[in-house]
Amino acid sequence: MESIRNIAIIAHVDHGKTTLVDKIMYHCQLFRDNENTGDLILDNNDLERERGITITSKNVSVQYKGTKINIIDTPGHADFGGEVERVLNMADGVCLLVDAFEGPMPQTRFVLQKALDLGLKPCVVINKVDKENCTPEEVHEKVFDLMFELGAEEWQLDFPTVYGSAKNNWMSDHWDNITDNIEALLDMVIENVPAPKVSEGTPQMLITSLDFSAFTGRIAIGRLERGVLKEGQPISLVKRDGKIIKSRIKELHTFEGLGRKKVQEVVAGDICAIVGVEGFEIGDTIADFENPEALQTIAIDEPTMSMLFTINDSPFFGKEGKFVTSRHIRDRLTKELEKNLAMKLGETDSADKFMVFGRGVLHLSVLIETMRREGYELQIGQPQVIIKEIDGKKCEPIEELTIDLPESLSGRAVEFVTLRKGEMLSMETKGERMVVKFNIPSRGIIGLRNQLLTATAGEAIMAHRFIGYEPYKGEISGRNKGSLISMEKGKAIPYSIDKLQDRGKFFVEPNTEIYEGQVIGENSRGDDMCVNVTKEKKQSNVRSSGNDEKARIIPPIIFSLEEALEYIQKDEYVEVTPKSIRLRKIYLTETDRKRFKI
Repeated sequence: MESIRNIAIIAHVDHGKTTLVDKIMYHCQLFRDNENTGDLILDNNDLERERGITITSKNVSVQYKGTKINIIDTPGHADFGGEVERVLNMADGVCLLVDAFEGPMPQTRFVLQKALDLGLKPCVVINKVDKENCTPEEVHEKVFDLMFELGAEEWQLDFPTVYGSAKNNWMSDHWDNITDNIEALLDMVIENVPAPKVSEGTPQMLITSLDFSAFTGRIAIGRLERGVLKEGQPISLVKRDGKIIKSRIKELHTFEGLGRKKVQEVVAGDICAIVGVEGFEIGDTIADFENPEALQTIAIDEPTMSMLFTINDSPFFGKEGKFVTSRHIRDRLTKELEKNLAMKLGETDSADKFMVFGRGVLHLSVLIETMRREGYELQIGQPQVIIKEIDGKKCEPIEELTIDLPESLSGRAVEFVTLRKGEMLSMETKGERMVVKFNIPSRGIIGLRNQLLTATAGEAIMAHRFIGYEPYKGEISGRNKGSLISMEKGKAIPYSIDKLQDRGKFFVEPNTEIYEGQVIGENSRGDDMCVNVTKEKKQSNVRSSGNDEKARIIPPIIFSLEEALEYIQKDEYVEVTPKSIRLRKIYLTETDRKRFKI
């Protein structure tokens, strides 16, 4: 058996995971010299490219000094924590990346906790040592303290460290010693990450992720724990609930570079993809045909937030999307459940409304954005946190929130967070910036990012992670401005918008088609107001001098999907179609809104 190392790369958002994988692939010469593959190679779907974040975990494999290294790149946001939990089972060691300036952040803590619990060997990479004001030595100590605090064992605390800058393509054993390649990192992996432990016995493989091919159907991916799998071998599929289904392997693939290579057999310790097994889910075990033994299934944290998904029933339904019925939406959400482990789906009393549970606004908005691009039309209600009853007390999810912002603006941040029932834990200065930590109810985080970015001119950086459930903290006031609601269906006329600008800010461009009940702006006062922006100027032949001043229209506020979801009140929906995002009232007519006040 050739020697194999399986490592997962874990870190906080933007600490350089995907960039590091790029450099490893270049160093191991996966590409021809004349191939221009660009950077962030693994972030290959449109959404990841646009947002500059990793959303799903991917694996690649490289050859280095005769050793095959399987590398798993993971996302850094707390909302995609389910992706990290699911793939850590395939690794024997983790590469923990830490920014030399920021040090360990909330998400560093979350992913490290998971890795230590699974008994993986950590290797630390202190990245971005070329940043000014960075403190690699202090960060190294902080990582040690963090591991100690998380209850790491002796052999885990004795971790190797390399310093460097993935972007500038160098790593070495000391931050002063600048080299011209990243061999120090790869040598550290080969020396310190244990080879896969292989026990004797019948085959066992836990399915930790799945892929889909239009040609061969669903493909199961996981690491073979013991035994050997061969092409055409009969196997048993042990479901999570213990039910056993007999099946057969049609094809076996191992990972090579960015692609896969078809093989005849796979030995224990390697990560492989299996074609031909039907009806499996993530967390099931592929075991021996005659005497199947199941592996322990994947434990996933509970979701903390829910949103109502419903069909688009606005006057403009079906104009832009291909899939508009509740059957389409139900099928798509059920399909998503297969690979999105942290998501759950709940039925409601109505056939065309679904409760979708997830880890946060970002987690669910990525799903909505993907559906929208696939041609679905749907409407989404206000995000709600999941309230539990523990020992007869009403409890809600609490998160640890870290805000990094310029020192002169820290007062505003503290003010906003305390209004939302947050408690300040610590404040520390780093250069000209201030890092403030709070404990805050999850409800308070919804809509906070918009407010903070506005107040700090876009300078604030927020990160949060779920801690646990605590007793309910009381009411948190929502937004304090009402909505401007359209009274008529028609075109938004610039003349009317100009006359109504004193009333508030608008969300629609002039000459956009709007309908009755659509939220077209924010009132400058606290209550909702119905306005008619479809009224044209009366063209009469009576003129008085100086009467016709030019219409000066302030550009409208255009929401992104997350901003729209965080903005709406409980009596409003976000209508999402492939080409537009609109806000609307649940009851479109004024009389209905008065009759069924929400």
